[in-house]
Amino acid sequence: MSAPRRSSIAAPEQHIHVDDEKVRRMSLTNPDITNLTTDAAKATEAERNMTLLQGLKLYPKAVGWSILLSGAIIMEGFDIVLIGNLLAVPAFKQKFGFQLSDGSYEVSAAWQSGLTNGAYCGEIIGLMLNGIIAEKFGFKKTMIGALAIVTAFIFIVFFVQNIVQLLVGLILLGIPWGVFQTLTTTYAAEVCPVPLRAYLTTYVNLCWVIGQFLASGVLKGVSSRKDEWAYRIPYALQWMWPVPLIIGITFAPESPWWLVRKERIEDAKRMLLRLTSRNQQVDFNPDETIAMMKHTNELEKATSEGARYIDCFKHTDLRRTEICAMTWFTQSFCGSTFMGFSTYFYEQAGMDTANAFSMSLGQYALGAMGTFLSWFLMTRYGRRTLYVSGQLVMLCLLLVIGFCGIAPTGNVGAQWAIGSMLLIFTFVYDSTVGPVCYSLVAEMPSTRLRQKTVVLARNSYNIASIIGNILTFRMLNPGAWNWGAKSAFFWAGTGFLCLVWTYFRLPEPKGRTYGELDMLFEQRISARKFASTVVDLKDDSQTEEFDEKKAAVKAKRLESVS
Repeated sequence: MSAPRRSSIAAPEQHIHVDDEKVRRMSLTNPDITNLTTDAAKATEAERNMTLLQGLKLYPKAVGWSILLSGAIIMEGFDIVLIGNLLAVPAFKQKFGFQLSDGSYEVSAAWQSGLTNGAYCGEIIGLMLNGIIAEKFGFKKTMIGALAIVTAFIFIVFFVQNIVQLLVGLILLGIPWGVFQTLTTTYAAEVCPVPLRAYLTTYVNLCWVIGQFLASGVLKGVSSRKDEWAYRIPYALQWMWPVPLIIGITFAPESPWWLVRKERIEDAKRMLLRLTSRNQQVDFNPDETIAMMKHTNELEKATSEGARYIDCFKHTDLRRTEICAMTWFTQSFCGSTFMGFSTYFYEQAGMDTANAFSMSLGQYALGAMGTFLSWFLMTRYGRRTLYVSGQLVMLCLLLVIGFCGIAPTGNVGAQWAIGSMLLIFTFVYDSTVGPVCYSLVAEMPSTRLRQKTVVLARNSYNIASIIGNILTFRMLNPGAWNWGAKSAFFWAGTGFLCLVWTYFRLPEPKGRTYGELDMLFEQRISARKFASTVVDLKDDSQTEEFDEKKAAVKAKRLESVS
């Protein structure tokens, strides 16, 4: 029996401490733990006190490399929009659709769902492979391999002759797309310090918006064409992304966190120096920063049995996986499906093709503005507050859209009101839920399981999107349920359920280092108390618990080997 630990709870704030006593006991398994903990505490304090400007001065190269890798998301955003919005291009509908009674052409609801969900199925496969391959070979090699594969698979969709071939091409393209979805976010989370983390992870959302905006512009330009080039030109433009990205990523530094997990400490230090500026005036000690990474890795090894997918569902990592998965699930079921198929929705609302694409371009421009605004709002109010308030506003907007959908089809004012509400919805989404989601899912997992946790979370989003696409196409398709704007009532209901989960289960990671987050999760701090709980790596509280868990994990491993 171990001696009882003193309570670390004090009103009005809760305090979590790790003291020198813990350091001495941990040194039984690691003689260097005393110096390691001291240096880690110094680096943690330095990151916690670092301002945005200091972070930019110290880590300008990390910002640049993160932006470069996130360029793959611009490409993916471009590609994904082609799938949904080519359904509004007359030449595409005539080639791959069937003729309606009024003489017009339409791709069936089943094939609309099949094409979009085929890409998502490919992404699920790519994501699961990514969780294994990226952890084994690193970020750089995995990204370069995925970009090479996507270059080859574009040939399939460019030379497509029938809708079955198109489906096969989209499934195969989805595999490397799945790699891009999470690798760019986790790379940004690992190469940037605390004050830059939110900006670079949410920048991924801006890349999505940029890609969507470019795709909508291209589709608007080709929508009036009557020949096969109305859809072949957009597919051909996908080739302009991979080669420049491969060349740039070849020279990018590997993640120091990944190298520490591989116990390549000297390489990690070398990469850290490549990510930072040597002509800066900010107090920075690379050895202490590496010590913080090693210390965090040691703590996580003490409380985790491994770094496999199954370990994401054990102990405190189960809660982390739930948070990441539901955060991304919420992004899909808060009504954002309308935005992904906005051009098609505008057409079904009664607008002509030209006006529909113009509305989509305006929508994505507002999305970009919203992402910039989210950077200011997150710094001021935090992730949790922004996520909850954004869901609440979107819920109200969905109800307005639904009530406008009750008006007769010929009511032009109601149709434009629906379009206007969708534009406002997009701005709110891209100011709150859209970008903040990327920051949350990158920060919440443990560093050892980050890649696999984010993969599982993104797959929860993909599964939700598959379900949402099946429902949405039937809701909007005139040959199916034909709900039109009244579909918003359904998404208002799912959005309300997601809002309830967010309020009770989503913590606030703002300003926390990964070591501090480990402590908060290990102590099972309530989601609503994360922001007010004080963590002190130098003082006393949970020493024995970590040591007991580490001893239990080692004993279990030895038993399994014997």
